[in-house]
Amino acid sequence: MKIARAQNGLKGEIRVPGDKSISHRSIMFGSIAEGDTLVRGFLKSADCISTMECFRKMGIEIEEGADEEGEYLLIHGKGFHGLSKPEETLYCGNSGTTARLISGILSGQDFETVLTGDESLSRRPMKRVIEPLSSLGASIRSEKGDGRLPLIIDKGSLKGGSIEIKVASAQVKSAILLSGLYAEGETTVREPALSRNHTELMLTAFGADLTPGTKEDPLCSVRPGRTLKGLNINVPGDISSAAYFMGAALIVPGSEVCLRNVGINPTRDGILRVFTEMGGNIEIENERYESGEKTADLIVRYTPTLKGVNIGGDIIPTLIDEIPLIAVVAAAAEGETVINDAAELKVKESDRISLTVEGLNAMGAKAEKKEDGMVIEGGKALHHAVIDPGKDHRIAMSFSVAALASKDVKPVEIRDPACVGISYPDFYRDFDRLQA
Repeated sequence: MKIARAQNGLKGEIRVPGDKSISHRSIMFGSIAEGDTLVRGFLKSADCISTMECFRKMGIEIEEGADEEGEYLLIHGKGFHGLSKPEETLYCGNSGTTARLISGILSGQDFETVLTGDESLSRRPMKRVIEPLSSLGASIRSEKGDGRLPLIIDKGSLKGGSIEIKVASAQVKSAILLSGLYAEGETTVREPALSRNHTELMLTAFGADLTPGTKEDPLCSVRPGRTLKGLNINVPGDISSAAYFMGAALIVPGSEVCLRNVGINPTRDGILRVFTEMGGNIEIENERYESGEKTADLIVRYTPTLKGVNIGGDIIPTLIDEIPLIAVVAAAAEGETVINDAAELKVKESDRISLTVEGLNAMGAKAEKKEDGMVIEGGKALHHAVIDPGKDHRIAMSFSVAALASKDVKPVEIRDPACVGISYPDFYRDFDRLQA
């Protein structure tokens, strides 16, 4: 796909798709709850569909329908022990969220399951869930013994315990908490910093006996014994998807974009805090709560006076998926931006540190790779390049934004643009609409 520099600013109003993290969890928790769970705003991306198909293979009926309020899912939950042994392996596609969270649930079942994934997911580390779940009595192992997929999960003997994880991770924390629903006794998880808390919010809404962690004390605990009950869920817009239009509006002259009903959960709003610190012109309006999640409308305008910032520490878990985009915006800002404490980027769908730095340098920016982040010197004019995103949706979308800010008449070429379907199938449709 070839993307030319923007001739005019981005203008208009958009509703980004439903939050990916919340969509995954709505399927999982609705399936092990008793009674029906109605979900509106579900993200029909490849990753979330992987989760849905896994639970269908375990006997969960999930209806897809539409009414005057729009599309919906109706999940007919069967309770903690209502899942059936699948007749085939559970294929998680490219979704690390599916593979890691479902491991916690499967650790509490009385049948054997095999989890597989695509080539990219099969390279990603799974020891981070294998080790804590095993220490709590789960029977879980890597088939090849290399700490990666396929995973074989069989009936174990889960007992509560205390786990301390070294890297803040909502996926690892969630897997442990979900196993704790099936354990004997209390299960606690301590993180070095509070990661996104969608699991804690949603499990509490379903009726779990759970004490969430806080920014000051990121210790979360869950106690078994309470039945989860089906409920109605309205999924807010995904701030990670909204971020691309925020970034584009900030760096493309003449832009003004309104993003409706975006989730601004405090464990996910790091992108807003960083763009504001950079001097970005962002207004937050109509703040409210949807199904326990904080949402708002965001109005973002072109800001020619963006400046570089230092990013690291506790804010990293709140914006880990948006770092490639932040690097693109930093390239258009004045001064230096330094990103630290983000080594997690190297084990995402790709090595996002390497691909981001390589792409920026190919477009004429000045970026340097660090072991746990990168340094971007802003103010360099971007030009044509061919960008290979390595099948990584977030790299493809970030450099599509960079293409709009190019000073070159020759367009930027994004290879394999279809990879955006992992999280945002209609990204390029919405991308084009704001330029019309």
